[in-house]
Amino acid sequence: MRNGSYRRATALALGVTLLAALPPAATAHAAESAAARTTAEADRTVDAETTDDFATLADAVLTRRTSALLDGSQATRRTAAALPLKGDVHVTSRLARAEDTATDVLRDRRARLAALDEAYTAAETEVDVDEVRVTGDRATAQVTETTMLTYKKIEGEEPPTTGFQAKHELTFAAAPDGTWELTGFTPFDEEGPAAINSVVDTAEDSGPTSAGAAEEPIDEGGEPETDGPAPQETQAGSTQPTVQAQAKVSATASYDYTAMAKYAEKHWKNYNSNYRKFNDVGGDCTNFISQALRAGGWKNNTGWYKSYKNWWYNSSNQTTSWINVNYWASFALHSDRAYNLDNVYKLGIGDILQMDFSGNRSKDHSMITTYKSNGVPYLTYHSTNTYRKSVKSLVAQYPRATYYAFRT
Repeated sequence: MRNGSYRRATALALGVTLLAALPPAATAHAAESAAARTTAEADRTVDAETTDDFATLADAVLTRRTSALLDGSQATRRTAAALPLKGDVHVTSRLARAEDTATDVLRDRRARLAALDEAYTAAETEVDVDEVRVTGDRATAQVTETTMLTYKKIEGEEPPTTGFQAKHELTFAAAPDGTWELTGFTPFDEEGPAAINSVVDTAEDSGPTSAGAAEEPIDEGGEPETDGPAPQETQAGSTQPTVQAQAKVSATASYDYTAMAKYAEKHWKNYNSNYRKFNDVGGDCTNFISQALRAGGWKNNTGWYKSYKNWWYNSSNQTTSWINVNYWASFALHSDRAYNLDNVYKLGIGDILQMDFSGNRSKDHSMITTYKSNGVPYLTYHSTNTYRKSVKSLVAQYPRATYYAFRT
């Protein structure tokens, strides 16, 4: 900050000195030109056509990234396409080089997935512009990407598609000729696993930590329950077994697991307006699985909203266990509505998978199993909104995360 202030002060002083050295007419002309430039920058706006151009460029960047994950001719054709370096809206040469590096990262991810017998043959991306802000010669656009990928039929029973929604923030700089340069492209989501075409986590060994993740569930005053601390979860292995798991043995026979899966797959991106959203206050993932579990037969367990022993939702409030990753786990185990599995590949329809990105035993993310084939569970969740992501791809993207599997 100090260096920046110094440079601005120096520039202003130099400008005053130069103006003083000019003849009066030249001084007036220079001052008028500077004032005109300032007014033009202050009045600069982005019209609908330029907004569409922003979306088109974002689509080009994201389509190129996703194509690096594909197996087949579409991948070769689309990844070979160069991003525009000229035009009304174009990328900077620096960003173009960064996207070339991103393509290499994603090709490596494709190879890891191929080693696990998972591949995608096609993808379609749509980009919607949510908001554009202009300040001087800078513009910021927030966009939502919706991408659907087609699974390659390797085992023969893979689901047709998987999909996700991800938010991104684009930064543009206005050039003197009135064109716009894309200077930055960053993810806007903060919770949950990154999208499969994300290149932020190039180390492949960590993940975001939800702002809503709490420490071990406790009751008021920071004291554990008088009858003992909250139940402890058992970690699940993430190596695919050579023998497929047996059919699901439920925690109770009264639940409708098909209804849970149908609910989650209906609302993975089209949120149910009958429920509040929690995306901006720590993430919506546990709220989402709670809704799906209720659709499949979980009933309210009334009591104080901060106790992990209770679970309910109404029009004005909800228990912490309804929306918090760790509290939900403690309620599920305490109430005997769920028990832990020792391997993530044993998950069945309606079962829950939770992740701890940092390994500190405070879990960060919740997902529900909505499909299973050839011993591979497929997960659907909010934050980032995702449809039928395989456990294979999740473990490949986050091999160092800790996993907790819950049979419901």
